[in-house]
Amino acid sequence: MKLNMDSYLSRMETIGTLAFAEELTYTYDATDPNNDEYEALNIEKTISDKLYSLCIMENFVDYGIVYRNNHLVGKISNGTTNLFGDKIFEDLSKVITRKRTRDGWAAGYMDNFKRIYYVKRIHDNALLVISFYTAELESVFDNPETMNDITIRLTNQDYNILYSSDGDELGLSLPYDVMERIQNRNSATVMDNDYLVTVNACGDDWYVICSVPTKIILNEKNEMELYIVLIACVAGILSAVLAIVLSVRMTRPVESYVSTLDEQAHIDRLTGILNKISFEEYTKSCLEHELPTVPHVLILVDLDNFKGVNDTLGHAYGDKVLANVGRILMETFSESDYLGRIGGDEFCVLMNTPAPNGKSYREFIEEKCQALCEQFHNNYTGDDGKYKVSASIGAACFPECGRDFAELYAMADKALYSSKERGKDTYTIAETEVKS
Repeated sequence: MKLNMDSYLSRMETIGTLAFAEELTYTYDATDPNNDEYEALNIEKTISDKLYSLCIMENFVDYGIVYRNNHLVGKISNGTTNLFGDKIFEDLSKVITRKRTRDGWAAGYMDNFKRIYYVKRIHDNALLVISFYTAELESVFDNPETMNDITIRLTNQDYNILYSSDGDELGLSLPYDVMERIQNRNSATVMDNDYLVTVNACGDDWYVICSVPTKIILNEKNEMELYIVLIACVAGILSAVLAIVLSVRMTRPVESYVSTLDEQAHIDRLTGILNKISFEEYTKSCLEHELPTVPHVLILVDLDNFKGVNDTLGHAYGDKVLANVGRILMETFSESDYLGRIGGDEFCVLMNTPAPNGKSYREFIEEKCQALCEQFHNNYTGDDGKYKVSASIGAACFPECGRDFAELYAMADKALYSSKERGKDTYTIAETEVKS
């Protein structure tokens, strides 16, 4: 859940940076008294058109610019202007807590927890503002049926609830019996007679907190204890012997639970491939010990309009789509390649397989990317099988595009967004010379 949240926030920040593709976004200043009125109108229309096109991508509530004189460009909703009033620029500036990147996240302004805001400073007189309803986090914290008893919450640093799988806790303080177990901890797991609670810091001092009553986890143990008491009433010595045998059996559900958690620590439950942490660890280790003469390629796969599957067909179909992507990747790539799910609908592959004799590595990469595209061309879902799910793909080569995971990922991400801008459902290889 923590990884999903970090991935979601990172994706929102990335979409925010797309606004800077339009040069006027960061060069225009609505507070400049020397602006020509007619020219300013044309500039602001150009900026607004760009921001509106990006706003549609993720169904944002707000995606616009607020200037120091409270002038607005792009989509700034009435709800936001009414909430902040004349202090909109001043108070949104306070959201910026990260000095290096000049941005920040916030929720709960004036005790309004229905929206989450991301603010990035464009220049001294302008702020980029993005917001979405907290209800959108339902897809981030999609809880599998086998874990329905677990309560998942996202809180701010004051432990006010920004999201809860219970649904009726928005804006309330974290229940005391949960908070006392994890307060002032950034990453911890606590289990006692009453609760199993985990906490993980994410984003800007926010916390993903999961809790479940211990009695639910050890329900079988509790039932066996009742049998032990009944048997003890019938026969003293016999019951003592049986108690030892049954106590051994009691540990089995817990051991099975721990074994399952250990497996889940490496494998994504829906797709059967590596999760984000394991994929990054394996990839970093591989590249750190690899010679520069040995080629590899990092391939990013992002599902197009996946949110529409969940919204239109429901999460059950969304899970089927994700599971099918895992199958497609396993069929397309070899066992020596690393396959991972690194976000809600984002996947990554590190190709370790050399090109076949007589074929350049560039041709080999294009062949694999084309094979992926063809698989997605035939990828349909829904009861009538008419809902198409495509993918945008970006690839970056080692060592030409970078000599570690971070550098390769950045180049592959740029190539991926090039595929998005070209109309999606296609692939782009980072423009560098690839050795044969």
